[in-house]
Amino acid sequence: MLLHGIFSPITTPFYPDGRVYLKKLEHNVERYSKTPVAGITVLGSTGEAVMLSGQEQREVLKTACETCAPSKVLIAGTGAESAIETLRLTKYAAEIGYDVALIRTPFFYRRQMQPANMLAFYRTVADHSPLPVMIYSVPAFTNYDIPVELVAELSEHPNIIGIKDSSGDVEKVRRMAESTRHVKRTATVTETFTAVTPRMLKSPETGDQGGELVSVAALAGSLPAGPSKPASSAVRVVSGIKTRQKEVGFQVLVGAAQKLQPSLDAGAVGAILAFACPAPTACYEIYAAWKEGDANLAGLKQARINSAAARIVGELGIAAIKYALDLNGYYGGPPRLPLLPLTGDLKNEVEQLMADIRN
Repeated sequence: MLLHGIFSPITTPFYPDGRVYLKKLEHNVERYSKTPVAGITVLGSTGEAVMLSGQEQREVLKTACETCAPSKVLIAGTGAESAIETLRLTKYAAEIGYDVALIRTPFFYRRQMQPANMLAFYRTVADHSPLPVMIYSVPAFTNYDIPVELVAELSEHPNIIGIKDSSGDVEKVRRMAESTRHVKRTATVTETFTAVTPRMLKSPETGDQGGELVSVAALAGSLPAGPSKPASSAVRVVSGIKTRQKEVGFQVLVGAAQKLQPSLDAGAVGAILAFACPAPTACYEIYAAWKEGDANLAGLKQARINSAAARIVGELGIAAIKYALDLNGYYGGPPRLPLLPLTGDLKNEVEQLMADIRN
């Protein structure tokens, strides 16, 4: 699966009494579907996934999937502390139509999270996962920063297609890109080099006229090359969608919006940005300028969001992200306890930071 571009790790809306507000989730996903983001991530850190019950997680996954445009890549946050629970949620996400599983590093027993433990965990999950797997490293929350050497070793597994690294360490991004450059994989893309999702091939909007559906693994480029499955083999798809193969290798994505441009320069191919929840277009403009080779414009677009992203996401957190959503036409609403809403003073600060960032 092609993971190039900007992804919004959407929030989970709540009623004031704490219940999940599924109608507002539909509203937000419909709006993201009309933005230039490459896709959305559901049940990430920004989605308060650790605050949800297992049933609530499934309801959120299902609602988002049913609402999202078929052309957007859907990433499901399915990580849990055990491999077996991670696989349960991953298999559910696959059944309802997700494209990729984003699996955070286990952390509760962090003293025992040695390389052997992490290797066994990710390899076991990847061996049995019906979806291609992305490693999710978010040391600000887990207090565990997965080593580059471990990422390089895991990158050789055919069903582990990338990593979201939220450390904010640009030098680490460079080292991960360099240490995984030897991994050769392809992904199925459109004529304009955007991702092809299984939901696109099944969508009535494309006018299903028959043809052969491709597996998620084939779209991801995670199947090993061989006599029966050459890496560049053509696929026949429904409704006349013309596709081609793009070499993608092991895909490194980042999570710090204020370091997006330098991370792309260092070898990242995209980003899953909390700041792309209230400001998806502003984040996309950085990526688009960088993709066009216009470093000056990318720098200007980067400077525009730096202060807001660092303060709202890096320091104030979920409540501030949700309030910024309210300012930009999405539904933010309250976080779930023990997280508290913003004070009046902090709301004023967020308003000032977002004054020039309207989407």
